[in-house]
Amino acid sequence: MERWVRLAEDLPPVCRLGLATRGDRCQLTADDCFHAMENGINYWNWCGVEDGMSDAIRQLGKERSQLVIAFQLQARTEDDAWRELEQVLQNLRTDRVEVVTFYYVERESEWQQIAGKSGALNAMRKAKEQKLVRLIGLTSHQRKLAAKIAETGELDLLMIRYNAAHTGAERDVFPVTQRLSLPVIAYTCTRWGQLMKPTPFDPPNFSPPPAREWYRFVLANPAVSVALMSPFDRKELDENLLLLKDWREPTG
Repeated sequence: MERWVRLAEDLPPVCRLGLATRGDRCQLTADDCFHAMENGINYWNWCGVEDGMSDAIRQLGKERSQLVIAFQLQARTEDDAWRELEQVLQNLRTDRVEVVTFYYVERESEWQQIAGKSGALNAMRKAKEQKLVRLIGLTSHQRKLAAKIAETGELDLLMIRYNAAHTGAERDVFPVTQRLSLPVIAYTCTRWGQLMKPTPFDPPNFSPPPAREWYRFVLANPAVSVALMSPFDRKELDENLLLLKDWREPTG
């Protein structure tokens, strides 16, 4: 099971276990984010609201070159996309973000608007030319739609839901992305924590595995470049980081 991946030739290799924040559902501080970085976690997915991660990014200094920072773009039109990107760069006090994904594209009509004459894709292409953005991606729950868009050649990566309860990407997405050598970022790897909760169908005396084992399941698939963890606080972060000390494929 590979531990590091290079998403592009001019980006630093990143640990395949990435860090994401989720607004008011996350209490990670800037110190917690730096703690993750000290443990090798250098793919950071910022949720777009003021939080510990945004605070940490503003404090990076020379360490900025070690990180790959991603965020999800909500804009659908060219003008709105420029405004949103400029605001993000200003808020984070950085001259670039390495990864931008069009956020939750769930219908083909949305993609048609994004990729149209005055769509957000035009803005991100220009931003890429100006080195404000390095990789352009798409976030979606719609696996077949995402794979279809990937086939257009307009994207540098996909961000897709994948976990032990939602394995459809193995059929609908991964054959396409592997053929295209397109990186995949996996989110909701623990199904929003539901995989760690008992169910009426569990055998007697069964305890659901902790979060790190569900990340291990995702990372065992070579089609996944990065699996995003989204711990609530430092305690959950440290529990997830135990995976780095026991980096191997799942057993059983």
